[in-house]
Amino acid sequence: MAATLDLIAVDIGASGGRVLCGAFDGQRIALSELHRFGNEPIALDGTLYWDALQLWQSLLHGVQRYAHARGSAPAGIGVDTWGVDFGLLDRAGRLLANPVAYRDARTRGAFEAVLARLGREAIFARTGIQFMPINTIYQLASMVISDDPWLPAAQHLLLMPDLLHYWLTGRITAERTNASTTQLLDVHRGVWADDLIDALAIPRRLFPELIAAGSVVAPLRDALAAHLGLRAGVPVIATGTHDTANAVVAVPGLDGHSAYISSGTWSLIGIETHQPIVDAAALALNVTNEGGVAGTTRVLKNVMGLWLLQECRRHWQRAGADQRWEDILAAAAAAPPFASLVDPDAPEFLAPADMPAALRAFCARTGQPQPEGVGALARCCLESLALKYCVVLDGLERLTGRTIRVLRVVGGGSQNALLNQFTANAAGRPVVAGPVEATALGNVVMQAIALGAIPDVAAGRRILGESLPLAGYEPRDRDAWLAARARFAALIGG
Repeated sequence: MAATLDLIAVDIGASGGRVLCGAFDGQRIALSELHRFGNEPIALDGTLYWDALQLWQSLLHGVQRYAHARGSAPAGIGVDTWGVDFGLLDRAGRLLANPVAYRDARTRGAFEAVLARLGREAIFARTGIQFMPINTIYQLASMVISDDPWLPAAQHLLLMPDLLHYWLTGRITAERTNASTTQLLDVHRGVWADDLIDALAIPRRLFPELIAAGSVVAPLRDALAAHLGLRAGVPVIATGTHDTANAVVAVPGLDGHSAYISSGTWSLIGIETHQPIVDAAALALNVTNEGGVAGTTRVLKNVMGLWLLQECRRHWQRAGADQRWEDILAAAAAAPPFASLVDPDAPEFLAPADMPAALRAFCARTGQPQPEGVGALARCCLESLALKYCVVLDGLERLTGRTIRVLRVVGGGSQNALLNQFTANAAGRPVVAGPVEATALGNVVMQAIALGAIPDVAAGRRILGESLPLAGYEPRDRDAWLAARARFAALIGG
C-alpha cells in the first residue's frame, strides 16, 4: 500500500474559512478539520475591509494544529479564496492597508465610467468576464478616479490567495484562475490585458508574474517553517486558487451533459469547456469565462446565492432570535408555495442593511404579497434561487448547443436538501449533491496532481466519487413548477 500523503488545504470564503488535512492513501481522499473560523467584512469610517491579518493568523493556527497533532510535515500546503479582492504592497513588500471588500460602495459610478470609456463589447472580447460592479477592474478604476493615495504608494497588487502565498513563501505571483476574476486578464492568451490596464491609467507595475494552477509557488520560508514546527522545504502549491476553480475540480461525474452549481454565499452555475465563448450571444447573456485548471474554461453565471437567506438569518439574530438552520428550513418547507418570488440578482440585494425589508420591498414593488415571518421569507429565497438557476441553465443550453441532463451541486449549499429538491423540481432534471467540502477537496486534488500522486483531474474526480457519499434528488410537482417558471420569467423580464 502506498504511503499516505497529507496535504493541507486552506479554504477561505467570503463568510468563513477552514484549514483541513486531506489524506490520500493512493485510492481514497479523507478530510479532517484542523481549524474553522469566521470571516466577515468590518466597517470603519464608511468603508468595508477584510481583516487580512486575522485570516493569516487563522491560517497559521490551523497549520500549527497539524504540526502539533502529527509531529511531522505535510507534503504540501495550498490556499484558495474568493475572487476579485486584493491587497496592495509597498516597495518593501509591506501590506499598505487591509483589503477593501467587494461589497463596499466605492465602485458606484466607477462601473458606469469604465463601460462608457471602453465599451462592453471591447471589455468582453478581451476578458470574457461577466459584468459585475464588484470586479477588480472597477475597484481599481474607482481608486484612479478618486485619486486614492494608496495607488502611487503601491508596488504590487496581490489577490487574496496570492497575498497569503507571499506571506508563506516570500514569492510574488498571480495564479491564473483567480486572476481571471479581475476582468483584466486576456481570456485568449492568459496574460494581463495591458491595453485595458493602460486605458484606465492603472499602474502596470502592480500586476505580478502569472503562474498556472498546479504550480509549486515556492517552499515555505525557513523561519516560518521553524515557527510552525515544520521541516524546511514544504512546498506551497498554487491550486485553482479561486475557490470555484477548486470546487469544479471536485465535481464527480462532470461531463459534457451535466452542469455544476457551486452553492454557497454565491451560486456559480456553469459548464466546463476547452475554449472560451465570447461571441455576441455570450455577451448578451452576460456569462463569464473564468479560468479553469488544466487549460479549461469555466463558462458560468454568478447568482447571488444563499446570501439572501444568510442575511435574513443575521437580521433575525441581531433582533434576538437565534434561528437554527434546521428550524429555518423546516419553516420554509411548511410555508405556502410560490406566494412571493424575487430576482436574487436584483441590485438592492447586494448589500442591504435589512434583507427581510429589501425582500418585502421588492415584492411590494412587483405587486406580490409581502412575505412575513421566517418560513415565508426563507421559502421566497429558496424558490427564487431554484427558478433563477433554470433561467441560467436555459441560457447555457442555448449558448452551447449542449443538452444538460444532470445538475451536480457541490459546496456548503449542497447540504440544503430543500433547495436541492426545489432545484430538481424547477429544472425538471435530477440533482446529484455533494461533496460539501468541494473547494478543499479540489485543493487537495490539485496539490496531489502537482506532486505526481494523481495523474490528472479526471482521475481526481473518479477518486472523489469513490471516496464520498453523494445524495440524489428526482424532479417532482412538474406542473406547479412549470407554472412558477413562467411567472418568474415574466417577473424578471426574461
